[in-house]
Amino acid sequence: MILYRRNGPGPEAHSDTHLPGGSGTRSPVQTEKGIGHVFLGIDVGGTKVAYTLAESDGRIRARRRDPTPRTGAAATDVDVFVETVRALCDEHGGEAPASVGLCMPGPLDRDKGLVIHPPNLPGWTEVPIAAWLEERLGCDVRLENDANAGALAEWRYGAGRGVQDLVYLTMSTGVGAGLIVDGHLYRGRRGTAGEMGHVAVEWPGDPCACGLHGCLEAYVGGRAWSQRLRALASESARVITLAGAREDLSPEHLLAAAREGDAWACEEMDRFNHYLARGIAQLVFMLAPQRVVLGTIVAAAGEDLCLAPLREEVARRVWPHQAPDLEIVAGELGDDLPHRSAIAVAMNEGQNT
Repeated sequence: MILYRRNGPGPEAHSDTHLPGGSGTRSPVQTEKGIGHVFLGIDVGGTKVAYTLAESDGRIRARRRDPTPRTGAAATDVDVFVETVRALCDEHGGEAPASVGLCMPGPLDRDKGLVIHPPNLPGWTEVPIAAWLEERLGCDVRLENDANAGALAEWRYGAGRGVQDLVYLTMSTGVGAGLIVDGHLYRGRRGTAGEMGHVAVEWPGDPCACGLHGCLEAYVGGRAWSQRLRALASESARVITLAGAREDLSPEHLLAAAREGDAWACEEMDRFNHYLARGIAQLVFMLAPQRVVLGTIVAAAGEDLCLAPLREEVARRVWPHQAPDLEIVAGELGDDLPHRSAIAVAMNEGQNT
């Protein structure tokens, strides 16, 4: 099996002018079984990487999740990706993939296969990730913004089915938006549309990991929210008891405390809903979506803690005729989302939208 060129140049040998990703110019990899008939997905998040092998009909053959390597050097992190992919393929049939779907947090330049400077991946600046992986894996690599890929996955398989105008908001380590407009994925110039996490909801506001202030992500992103909770929770707070230690405190513990009726946790949820409503209201005025699908944190919070009060808050911030036509729902794919997202990109779904 040819999974990658062991003697080929490593990431350090490339520049952003080589082999732009998603070009479709590289033929499917040749294996001992002929042309590859499996597809590989890699979904890179701020805290974890999901790897997926799927059949040509979309059935998932294997999946794996590992912590995101955070060495501070993109080339070293990519080495980890390649070794993991090699092991996964060897463990499940030994067949090299026909193509790879790579989902990364923005901002990125999809046409050039370039990751520009994701706030939650230290050391990743102007990284030609698609070229590096194509050279190492020997097959076509299709790069997509994680929010765009999530929007495609929910639109085709989850909570977005049946509508033509959809916004999907990633709500995990960071915040991003995937936009389905009139039945097509809208990427914008250089594929950078949908960076909703960096729309200002306060001015000047709290600092964001991207270098700006007042961004939505600084108020409702998982990393920023965890940092806030750890800084502000009292020693006797229920959230610390649930977490076991202040340094382990996360939104998950906040949600658990709020379900118990803890006053401070409920106040934090109100704050979260307030700022998220500010962001969604801007989307309503700009795009008039039929449905807004919300990811991880909101899906975990559920109807009573988040969705119901969020709908009420958004309705107060938009025109009266807009609210009745707007659906705000949680994503349906859950833990399957990163796997479905990356495979959808690998299988060329949405490439021409």
